[in-house]
Amino acid sequence: MYSPTPADWHEANRAHWDERVPLHAAGDFYDLDAFRAGQDPLRDFELAEVGDVSGRSLLHLQCHIGLDTLSWARHGASRVVGLDFSEPAVGIARDLARDLGLGQDRAAFVAADVYDAATAVPDPSYDIVYTGVGALCWLPDIGRWAETAASLVAPGGFLYLCEFHPLTDVLDDETGSRITYDYFARDAWIEESPGSYAAEGAEFVHNRRVEWQHPVGEVVSALAAAGLRIEFLHEHDVSLFRRFGCFERRDGYFRYPADRPRIPLMYSVRARRD
Repeated sequence: MYSPTPADWHEANRAHWDERVPLHAAGDFYDLDAFRAGQDPLRDFELAEVGDVSGRSLLHLQCHIGLDTLSWARHGASRVVGLDFSEPAVGIARDLARDLGLGQDRAAFVAADVYDAATAVPDPSYDIVYTGVGALCWLPDIGRWAETAASLVAPGGFLYLCEFHPLTDVLDDETGSRITYDYFARDAWIEESPGSYAAEGAEFVHNRRVEWQHPVGEVVSALAAAGLRIEFLHEHDVSLFRRFGCFERRDGYFRYPADRPRIPLMYSVRARRD
């Protein structure tokens, strides 16, 4: 339900994520054994849109357990840094880096709030700042996020954001066909339900979470206001999880049935610092 932002939103969200990290690390959704063996979790359109990262430094904001972060190192990034507010998640990411034989000079992970990233990460700027995939909904202030992220982009570098489309947040949960919620709502959405996208039906203690909707226009405008030049905004008709009950899995993604009209389910933005 929509509600004014509670004072304990940050603590509630961190407890929510901290508790789910061990299950995420042990379950099939992330499949860490397959990742260690070489499986690449990055999406094909991300690889094409980010392009060659060989010899470039990359910062991943809100990296969770670091699979995407470390994948960019496998693709040739000279140094990757991941940041997440969950200490247990950062611990798993550091263990994975060691398992892959990547030292601190190639892959480092920092436990800190994303709004504090500019003072928490080891380098003043990066060729690529990468973020998204379920990250922005946990932040109340997109303007502050954009200013922080933009400040970490090196001259000539860019920010790349891949995120779930906010249009999906206003549709009914089962069929994804009826407008049920307000696209322009600014209050917090407070949810208290068990389970996790990585383990439906799992039992947890910390189920309360606080999220926010951020229309695409707000996100793009915030990046532009922070001094970045928008190179593209792309929309994608695929999702990474079963967002609606009617979704079918095809070609490695979740989609509407083939006989249904399509809408954007994800979007991606690249914004450069000239």
